[in-house]
Amino acid sequence: MNRRFNITGACIPERHYMVDISDKINEIFKMVEQGDYFVINRPRQYGKTTTIYTLNRLLKTSGEYFPINISFEGIGQKGFENEVVFIEAFFLLLNEEFTSQGNENLVTFLESSPIPDRMDKLGLWIKNLVKKTGKKIVLMIDEVDKSSNNQLFLDFLGMLRNKYLKRDEPGQPTFHSVILAGVHDVKSLKIKFRKDSESKLNSPWNIAVDFKVNLSFSANEIRSMLELYTKEEQVTLDIPFFAERLFYLTSGYPFLVSQLCKIIHEELLPTKENNRQWQPEDLEKAVQISLNTDNTNSDSLIQNLENNPDLYELVFNIIMNGAGYSFNTNNPIILFGKIYGVLKDENGKAKIHNRLYEQRIYNYMASKLETSGKAILNHFTAKYLDETGGLDIKKIILKFQDFMKENYSQKDREFLERNGRLLFLAFIRPIINGRGFDFKEVQVSEENRLDIVVTFENKKYIIELKIWRGESYHQEGIRQLCGYLDAQNETTGYLLVYDLRKESGLIGKNEFIETDGKTIFTAWV
Repeated sequence: MNRRFNITGACIPERHYMVDISDKINEIFKMVEQGDYFVINRPRQYGKTTTIYTLNRLLKTSGEYFPINISFEGIGQKGFENEVVFIEAFFLLLNEEFTSQGNENLVTFLESSPIPDRMDKLGLWIKNLVKKTGKKIVLMIDEVDKSSNNQLFLDFLGMLRNKYLKRDEPGQPTFHSVILAGVHDVKSLKIKFRKDSESKLNSPWNIAVDFKVNLSFSANEIRSMLELYTKEEQVTLDIPFFAERLFYLTSGYPFLVSQLCKIIHEELLPTKENNRQWQPEDLEKAVQISLNTDNTNSDSLIQNLENNPDLYELVFNIIMNGAGYSFNTNNPIILFGKIYGVLKDENGKAKIHNRLYEQRIYNYMASKLETSGKAILNHFTAKYLDETGGLDIKKIILKFQDFMKENYSQKDREFLERNGRLLFLAFIRPIINGRGFDFKEVQVSEENRLDIVVTFENKKYIIELKIWRGESYHQEGIRQLCGYLDAQNETTGYLLVYDLRKESGLIGKNEFIETDGKTIFTAWV
């Protein structure tokens, strides 16, 4: 059976193209050897299940360890009605695991044991289980989020904690290592319980060590997957280029890396005349397909923003206003952003996790603005092409000037200061989508400027959006744009200045500026 790129469930080496995660697994194995209890807490579709699956396979090859790999996903709410029901459900999971391993002795031992009716009796049964196996048992529980808001789950952790604290005493064997996998860590469980009783704030899992293994893919790890892929599929591609570019776009988010590769291989290559070779534009097309396709990952991203208004506001300020926030996870807003994979730590600053997320979020925010009733936007049908067949950015900007004069005035200052640049993105989006143009990337700098790079027919257009902060600030912005044009190997740029002063006399003005060998079309709105 041919391998494929996988974006659902665990990745299996024999069936799926995978990066080489052996270094990560070895790091985790060392934690197991030390007898650590820990939580693999990462965002959805970040490789947790694959990590557990791969570690489980490694442990099975050792005669020293006996791994038990179960998931709380199937327990359901009824499994937490009381201790008896919970323990029965736990026994069923163990029975299924022992049966899948073909371990008839443990199945018989399990089925012949009276099911405990209390957590402390379950603790005694675990001691007998350890003696029965004669090995170091490693208990791995996936999808603990399914039960993490339930007091019975905390009672279960408390029982494991008590046994852990006594494990070095004579006659007190217990699990050698316990690994929980889910989105939330212990600190976030406390946050989830913040409206409940004080007793639930005292975590029973303070025995756990920090899990610091980086589950995101590096460019070199992505390269290992592409090398295997090209060898098996007889496809040619510039592996170093695509590995670096995939990392640049996704920051190594496992789901996104695999999704883009899957789109190229399964959707784009079959439509090409040369269907055995990847081209750079294939990746750009895959990005657009990804951004225009709803999936559980994107749904979760937007849902987490909508369910947390403070996080939404913080993300808006980062994306649209270049706001700088310290990456301090003692701040619950930053912590939620990290947990859900929305934010990352970049040199001590909170940044959007990856460029695909940034693009999808601002697409979503622009769409919300379109339908809010506060922005009167029209899907213009005029041809925004120049005489060479390229995109006429000047014509788009002049049309946007007219649009702003017709629909907004100084009384809208507060709205414009917050949403003015998003208005332009919402304005140009239907033109791009309708004509096949493409936002390549959006960057927000610390200088409170929004740089947009648009590509069309192998041509690149660079537009900077900036709020007026004074003449010296304006001149510095022009110098910055020139520097950015140099970095992009372009000689022409566009500067859209939002002038929110009551009377400046500049609104509606436009001009060409020649400086440092660059031509910059500047317009005030």
